[in-house]
Amino acid sequence: MSDRGQSAPVRVALLGCGTVGSEIVRLLAEQADDLAARVGAPVELAGVAVRRPHRHPELPSELVTTDAHALVTREDVDVVVEVIGGIEPARTLLLEALKAGKSAITANKALLAEDGATLAEAADASGADLYYEASVAGAIPLLRPLRESLAGDRITRVAGIVNGTTNYILSAMTVSGASYADALEQATRLGYAEADPSADVDGYDAASKAAILASLAFHTRVTAADVHCEGIRAVTAADIAAADVLGCTIKLLAICERIPGSDDGDPESVSARVYPAMIPASHPLAAVDGAFNAVFVEADAAGQLMFYGQGAGGAPTASAVLGDLVAVARNRVIGGRGPRDSSYASLPVRSIGGVPTRYHVSLEVADRAGVLAAIAGEFARHQVSIAAVRQTGGGAVDGNGGARLVVVTHTAPDAALASTVEALSGLDVVYGVESVLRVEDLGRSVSALGVTG
Repeated sequence: MSDRGQSAPVRVALLGCGTVGSEIVRLLAEQADDLAARVGAPVELAGVAVRRPHRHPELPSELVTTDAHALVTREDVDVVVEVIGGIEPARTLLLEALKAGKSAITANKALLAEDGATLAEAADASGADLYYEASVAGAIPLLRPLRESLAGDRITRVAGIVNGTTNYILSAMTVSGASYADALEQATRLGYAEADPSADVDGYDAASKAAILASLAFHTRVTAADVHCEGIRAVTAADIAAADVLGCTIKLLAICERIPGSDDGDPESVSARVYPAMIPASHPLAAVDGAFNAVFVEADAAGQLMFYGQGAGGAPTASAVLGDLVAVARNRVIGGRGPRDSSYASLPVRSIGGVPTRYHVSLEVADRAGVLAAIAGEFARHQVSIAAVRQTGGGAVDGNGGARLVVVTHTAPDAALASTVEALSGLDVVYGVESVLRVEDLGRSVSALGVTG
């Protein structure tokens, strides 16, 4: 038992009171009795740091401050909850709290993906807790299972949909045949997309989450800079239709994998990447529509596990924050500590060029004899094996007419496919490489995708 005694309240400083922060305040008040019973002591709000106090008339004036530094360093504060986002001043404030021995809870995926190691080191040095369940997938309990429930297992892959905005857009395109621009407009109108949707549609939000997931799953520090990132702006209605022909759907995936070492001496490594990919329509991830998130975790002993639910929003994110708050508050009451940062494996992060997958390549070509042979020759020259070829009629691309050629490959390194596409673009019989999409089987065979050689 700590020297505070079980009846002494656990005092919480809240940094930020936007959509998530206001929900935290509400839940702390509404569930005060239940939280006290679960923790073993009352959980009290010591103060709320905001930039514009006049925008928060619902908060008691004695709790509101614009001096976040003074709030986090107060002696009567036990736990600091950060929901302001961004890198600074969040990083400085959390470091001040941790160095002072205060437990810290954050939903800040961008900060954790860029500099989570510094926060973890500060927590270790002072013996404080650092929890961040809300940083990935909102209310879905995902990080704690990775860090605690599966601590005795060997995780081999974490893959899934971790951005609700892009999933809503791609779902709308799939259901209605809408263009990307029309689906984005609809998502913005309904509140699923921000006025500036770049962080979502360009994949940066998902990349930050992939860095956090990979770090936890593989006991290796992975930053956002290590994650290969592609967004969905280039996905077209034609791509959606092409996926349907293959019995697939297109999703923006975050994929974190443990890649075994090779007989040639390549060491075991990890890959973390985000991009739109075709996946089999029969896979559970294909059925995840709208703004929902879903993540598959594969481990040696546990096998496949799926986590599904609301990945964003004020109430779901606040739910995850309060789950962390109960854990750290209980630790302070009984004198315990939560799990520490684990990066003992320190595996190298493989660049995207060395990551193997399959590809769907759509080409506009001349409709005349010898075209297929010329194209197949370039694939062979770059050691990319073709699994299937399909030709459809095209428009009058030139005086000789044209056609669309679709090539689905077997597994090949990304660098080999990139070289192939560059070479194809230089052929006079190729009018344009219309799209290149990866095909992620997620455990399915080629035949399961309806592809024949």
